[in-house]
Amino acid sequence: MVQCEMCGAETGSPKTVKVEGAELQVCDSCADFGTEVETQTSSSTSTKYSTSSSSGSSSSSSGGSSSGGSSGGRRRRDMFDEMDEVAADYDQRIRNAREAEGLTQEELADQLNEKASLVRKLEHGDILPSDDVQRKLEKHLGISLTESATGDDEEWESGGDGQGLTLGDMVKRKD
Repeated sequence: MVQCEMCGAETGSPKTVKVEGAELQVCDSCADFGTEVETQTSSSTSTKYSTSSSSGSSSSSSGGSSSGGSSGGRRRRDMFDEMDEVAADYDQRIRNAREAEGLTQEELADQLNEKASLVRKLEHGDILPSDDVQRKLEKHLGISLTESATGDDEEWESGGDGQGLTLGDMVKRKD
């Protein structure tokens, strides 16, 4: 018996369907949520946690991008690596700067043309500031609410063979 990858029900004859770009082994009732895919019989056996594609040629026709196999063990950089992140202590920075200016939360909100409840939530750390509010706060209070993205990705490095991080490096199976 095979477990449906969508609802978890046991099924004797799973169907392979494509749901939002992912191919899943599902039961008959969940097959309606996707488009059925014709499966090719292959001589190699695959496990439930296999990451290889069922058709061998699909990974080689990726259009020549260099993101396929990481030869040097280095992960591909993306646009988020260069972006600054909101500082972990942004709430304290806002409160300290507001108090240093001698303003109440309501007065600061009026000067920023925002609601006092927004300033209150920001100072309690309940919400992150939007880009617009962040710029207003930084300009008005003369503070910076961002910190540079650091290379803390070392904790995400893979276990060794130079192939990069895989899902298996992060998942703990229940078996």
